[in-house]
Parts: sequence; C-alpha cells; structure tokens
Amino acid sequence: MPYERTPPTDPMLAVSGGLLVIAPRTVAARPAPTNPYRRLLATPGARAFTAGNLLARLPMGMFSVSAVIMIAGSRGSYALAGAVTATGLAATAVVAPWTARLVDRYGQARVAVPATVIAALGSLALLLCVHYGAPVWTLFASYAATATTPNTGGMSRARWAHLHRGDPAALHTANSFEQAADELCFMLGPALAALLCAALFPEAGTLVGAILLMTGVLIFAAQRSTEPPVAPRTHAGSPLRTPGMPALLAAFLATGMVFGAMEVVTIAHAGGAILALQAAGSCAAGLLYGSLRPAADIRRRLLGCLAGMTALMSLPLLAASSTDSLLALAGALLLAGAATAPTMVTGMTLVQRLTPEGQLNEGMTLAVTALLGGIAAGSATGGWMVEHTGQVTGYVVPVCAAGLALVVAAAGVRTPGTGSRERERA
Repeated sequence: MPYERTPPTDPMLAVSGGLLVIAPRTVAARPAPTNPYRRLLATPGARAFTAGNLLARLPMGMFSVSAVIMIAGSRGSYALAGAVTATGLAATAVVAPWTARLVDRYGQARVAVPATVIAALGSLALLLCVHYGAPVWTLFASYAATATTPNTGGMSRARWAHLHRGDPAALHTANSFEQAADELCFMLGPALAALLCAALFPEAGTLVGAILLMTGVLIFAAQRSTEPPVAPRTHAGSPLRTPGMPALLAAFLATGMVFGAMEVVTIAHAGGAILALQAAGSCAAGLLYGSLRPAADIRRRLLGCLAGMTALMSLPLLAASSTDSLLALAGALLLAGAATAPTMVTGMTLVQRLTPEGQLNEGMTLAVTALLGGIAAGSATGGWMVEHTGQVTGYVVPVCAAGLALVVAAAGVRTPGTGSRERERA
C-alpha cells in the first residue's frame, strides 16, 4: 500500500553507558488515499481550478437552450431561434482554434479572461436585443460574439497533463474525470436553463449563464500555480499536420453526429427529459472507466470503444421498433450512453499524445470543434430522417454514424511515433 511522506521530526535524545545517543524519531506514515479520484483532487491547487472550471462549464449546456426559449418566445419562430444558434456554432468552429492557439502562446489567464469578457458581453447583447425587439440581424451578430468563449475543458485537461506528466495512470483518471464533468454539465445545464426561463423570465437562463461563465473563468484563471508554462514561440504549423490527427478528428466528427442525431430523434420520439438518462449513463461509465488501468495499446482501446458504441447505439433502435414502452427506451438510452464516455476519454488521450509540444490547447480545441460540427450535422440528418421516414427510422442515424467513426479510426488513426509528443507512456 502506498504511503504519504511525513515531514522530518526532531531527533530523540537518550543516554546509554554514559554516552549521549541521538536517534531519529519515527512517526507512522498515513496511508495514501486508494480512490484514484481522491488522489487526483489531492494534487495541490487541483480543487480550486476544478471548482472554477465546473462553474464555467455549466453554462455550456445552458446557452443554446436559453437562446431558443428566449428567441422563440419573443419572436414566435423556432426556425429563427435555430438559425441564430446554428450561426453561433459555426462561428465557434472558426474562432475556437484561434483562441486556443493564443492560450498556448500567451498563457491561460492572459487570454481566457478577456475572451470570456467578449463572450459574456455577446450574451448580454443578445438578451437586450431580444428584450427590446432589435432587428433580426443583431441577434445573429450578438450570438456570434459568444464564439470567443474559451475551451475551459481543454484548459483543465492541459493543467492535468502539466501536473501529472509522466504518470499515465493519473492522466487516465484525470481525462475520465473531465469527461464525466462534461456529461454532468450537459445533463444539468439544459434543465437549469429551462427552469430559470420558466420560473423567472425568458432571459433568465442567458443572464445566469453569463454570470456563471465569467465567475468560473475568473476563479479558474486566478489559480496561477497550476497553470502550464507558456510554450516558446516556434514556427510549428497546425496540429492538423500531425500524422494520424486528421483521421482522429474525422472520427470525432462522426462521433458528434451520433450525439446530435440521438438528441433530435429522441426529442421527436419521446421528449427531451429522457435524454438525461443517456448523459447519466455516460457520466457513470466515465467515472468507472477512470478507475481502470490505462490502455497499453491506445489505438486498440479506441477501436474497441467505438465498436462497443456502435453495438450499444443499436439498442434504442431495437427498443423503439419493437415496443412502445417508454421504460424500455429509457433503459436502452442508459446503456447506450455507457459507451460514449470511454470513447471520448480514449480519443482525448490520443489527441494529447499526437499534439506537438506547446499546442495542447489548440489540439484539444480542434477535437471539440470537430465534435460540435458533427453534432450540428447529426442534428440536421436526424431531423431530416424523422420528417421524411419516421421517428423510429431516425434511430438508424446514430448507429450508422458510430459505425462510420469506427471505420475511419481503423483506417487512418495511428499511434504517435518517435517524433511525436507523448505525454504518457502506457
């Protein structure tokens, strides 16, 4: 059993045969925590930046839902609300990698705080434009300004990678913890936004989200002791040029299609509340996955996770096509969600290994951007299938998207070679 180090203590003095004997005083060492998550959060400074990070990430699941409720309620058009949020997503796909590159070059605190100020002002501008009936184009412009929101999940993963470099077990647990946090925020965020908009006023979700985002980033950025050092300026190109990275990002894109299609099809078939079960299954699986040993062959583990996700995504299709039971569909969604967190954790670990030194935030933001693009494509495809072929048939899309991710990863994803950066060795 591992033991914690104890500070040196004063020596013990004794007299033996007329001689003064100085003997070291020993104190029993306390056993170190056996729970991997307790050990992870026992890292100096970890709890402080994790608290700020969770506060900043919760609004990520709030903003789009709040915007749809706010705009649709004021303008009476879900099409307009969807177009505005889609514009913000497209702007994020363009701006986020550049923001991450600035974070790598100038440091998290120096870039994240002003970027968050711009994003929060964009949210507040959207709120005011909706409330006072401003022209439609102002809604698009305001929501596009929120694209500067920094990838706080990526910055948190970069801190763990800096604190536990050379410790693959700790990094595996940290990546699992971060994925579980993502699932928790996207499970609680929409529910909190809907509650605030219904209980207070339509703009409440956006207002509270902006306050939480700004507060969380300020707390996170204040923890300078755990911030990774700024990378020296080099002429290195984009991480996209790293062998194996394009195929990995394509796999993330297809995985995003799984999430987007499953969300739209399930809302059309059974309502949105049941989706929380998929996120709950993923959150629980992520925490359990983090307690396991890291993979010796990360590529093989990724292919296994994608194969498992493809198989489990067929369960909602089977449940919806064979019975009208909402309970059966709920159980299928819970099991289907169990495959997503291990897949994302393994994929993010491989992104860390493939990304060149000093570009970790940019590399992980590219992965998140690919995921968001896939969610948008999956939502559109799933909605088209529901409208033209029926709700049950729509569940074919997540299965096909998961299978596509598996094929792409098998064909193009490679483990890093000698020249690539390896943050952990299994």
